[in-house]
Amino acid sequence: MKKRSIFLMAATATLYFNNAYAQETPQDSVKTSSIDQIVITGSSGPKKKIESSTAISTFTAKEIQKQNPISAAALLQRVPGFAVETSGGEVGNNLFARGIPSAGAYEFVQVQEDGLPVFEDGALQFANADNFFRVDNSVSRLEALRGGSGSIYATNSPGGLINFITKEGSNDFKGTAKLETSTYGLMRTDVNVGGALVQDKLFFNVGGFYRTDNGIRKTGFRANNGGQIRMNLKYVFDKGYAKVYYKKLDDRNTFYLPIPLTQNGNDLKEFPGFDANYGTYSYRTISQLNIPQAGGGFFSRNLEDGIHPKVDVLGAEFKYDLGNNFSVLNKTRYTNINMNYTGIFPAGGPATAGKFANDNGITGNNYQYSLVSNGALVNPAFVQELGFWAIDKQMNNFVNDLQLNYKFDKGNVTAGFYKSNWKSHQYWNWSNILATATDKPELLNLVDTSLSPNSTGYSKTYNGVTDMSFLLRDSQVQGSLNDLYANLDYNITDNLSVNAGLRYSRDFYKGYSVNTTTANLNNSGLTTDGTHSFATTTADDNMSVLGNKYNYWSYNIDKVSYTLATNYKINKENAVYARFSHGFRSPNEEAYYNYFTTPNPDQPLKPVLTNQVEVGYKYYSRTFDIAVIPFYSTLKNLSFTDVFSNGTSENTFANTKNYGVELEGYARLFNNMVELTFNGTIQNPKYSGLEEGSLLEGNIVRRMPKLYFNISPAVNITKEWRTYVSYNYYGKRFQDQLNVQTLPSFSEFGAGTSYQLGKIRFAVDGTNIFNTIGITEGDPRAGSPTGDGTIMARPIMGAAVRASITLDF
Repeated sequence: MKKRSIFLMAATATLYFNNAYAQETPQDSVKTSSIDQIVITGSSGPKKKIESSTAISTFTAKEIQKQNPISAAALLQRVPGFAVETSGGEVGNNLFARGIPSAGAYEFVQVQEDGLPVFEDGALQFANADNFFRVDNSVSRLEALRGGSGSIYATNSPGGLINFITKEGSNDFKGTAKLETSTYGLMRTDVNVGGALVQDKLFFNVGGFYRTDNGIRKTGFRANNGGQIRMNLKYVFDKGYAKVYYKKLDDRNTFYLPIPLTQNGNDLKEFPGFDANYGTYSYRTISQLNIPQAGGGFFSRNLEDGIHPKVDVLGAEFKYDLGNNFSVLNKTRYTNINMNYTGIFPAGGPATAGKFANDNGITGNNYQYSLVSNGALVNPAFVQELGFWAIDKQMNNFVNDLQLNYKFDKGNVTAGFYKSNWKSHQYWNWSNILATATDKPELLNLVDTSLSPNSTGYSKTYNGVTDMSFLLRDSQVQGSLNDLYANLDYNITDNLSVNAGLRYSRDFYKGYSVNTTTANLNNSGLTTDGTHSFATTTADDNMSVLGNKYNYWSYNIDKVSYTLATNYKINKENAVYARFSHGFRSPNEEAYYNYFTTPNPDQPLKPVLTNQVEVGYKYYSRTFDIAVIPFYSTLKNLSFTDVFSNGTSENTFANTKNYGVELEGYARLFNNMVELTFNGTIQNPKYSGLEEGSLLEGNIVRRMPKLYFNISPAVNITKEWRTYVSYNYYGKRFQDQLNVQTLPSFSEFGAGTSYQLGKIRFAVDGTNIFNTIGITEGDPRAGSPTGDGTIMARPIMGAAVRASITLDF
């Protein structure tokens, strides 16, 4: 394995530990004490964190700056109860809340900006919520809620709410500007400014970023390229305020998929010819696709575009005091998304040259491989078939949340109506290509030497393509959500309070899918090379063609979610709480597609039902915080809907149960010289309550670690100089429901340092500094895994360092 361990970063965190230390609080260590923090997510109004009967984690802009996360998913790793896979790159990552399994994405939580969803459903196919959101300096704070009232204040969120709250202007003009570079060709600029256009009345804020880099994994092209801008204008009057805002995101990101590794129990090694830390099949030598279509014309795609969302968001917020303790709050937003999604998805694992040829109809040693680039004959040790997947999605979402709040002596009550209309239309065009099984793959042609070049089936490829447009899909989903909700906070005494919430969902979903037929190009008059017809290649034998038969479907939701909690404030620093909640998740997009296109489905389509119980102890002081939250949850009708590499879909249902404990804390020690931040989760998620004889009964839920945690100690060497080390542990998991393939535990270290010189901050941050090979998932598109030997899996990124300069003004 190529070692690029960055020991300098780790050493920096321990140098000068015994230096003279100023007694003042370090400028780069500003943390809003949890005892003073106010939270707004998942409640009927602003509330002190210690008085909230929820499991909620908060991060201020300063804390986010100190962590300098490489992606939104990396930031969410610091939240207990959230098992986050960050190996996909900057976007397209997966988050699992409290052991709830899913095909990926953000299926059981809702990602919000300022209290409204980034998109109504954060788990549509190839449309993970983090595709449409970026963390930059315009974020004021993050509030991450697990379980509890998530189902009352948002749809499809029994696992929790993730609310990014953006900055607003104030009477003082101020801003930040940041420049950042890295060991992988990063050049990034962040800017945010805000202030008053009219003192005490009219405020503005504008922020955003632009970034380009080559990617930590070596793609040979610009792996990430683009940016976003946010702006808002807020007018404050005697009885309330009005705010309008706009966001534009136009960004390209490479999505990283599984690569081959060698596994022996808990021991992982590199596959020959493949760098586990920096290698990827997503490489420039296989980045272009241009193939004729059975219906005429050509289909062209460029891998360098990667995941390319163009997002436009226009929203408004209005609050007004109606008098007599009544107030009204209305939030509205329109989101339009056009996204081109292009990725390389391995179709199984590497095969020897002979086996692949034999599996594709060539007998004995009558096979010959050549490079598409120059025609040179080659004899590769291993070859790899790769899916060249292209997906286009047009999505829009109009949402309005109207709340009426009444305050009384002992508390307050909120009632609201939530209306959301959304639509997602998608078009797929998938092909398979053949390449060398190396981290800088070359396209290959394969021919049968027992035949002549004019013979039918002589070639198994067309310029490296083994299956031309073997899968087309044209489908649409529409949702119309109509939800009534109410939430009551009541203070029985000064220290004892209760919370109760109810949400009635009357939601309507409908859509269509287009059937397909097969065709080939044998009689099209086209040639493969200017001479030979397409009858000489098998690459076009199973091309997909869209037909004119449409499958129309509709599905309705009529469900009630509810929660009940109590919070007892022992004193100003200690509190305990307990909560029960019942919620649901409507079937996801692939579940609809499977069910309504299958003549005799195995089980009826049902929403996933969840029940959760949690109790918690919180202690908040100026120098020490801790939250200990045991929880228990059950799920029914959980569907698994992975799409396999051949285009078919998994259609498995299960029930699960989980119990565990979330831990979160912060300590400032030795007169503010040492800081310690930690979070962790211990859990035992299992399949349960299944039919008699089920092979899943009692198995560990797939991709769910029983233990994962993060510890980050920091040393404030002087008032201006801070260093830190972070340690992230991710426990052993199983890739599959049958618990055949083990995903070994791994530890990842990061380290960094910063220096505050007046209003200028210099920082260096290192990630995975010891080049750990840690896999977050196997290959869920390959079907049943086989365990040890050559496996396909997606490792975390290799070691990288970023350096930044930030100016506050």
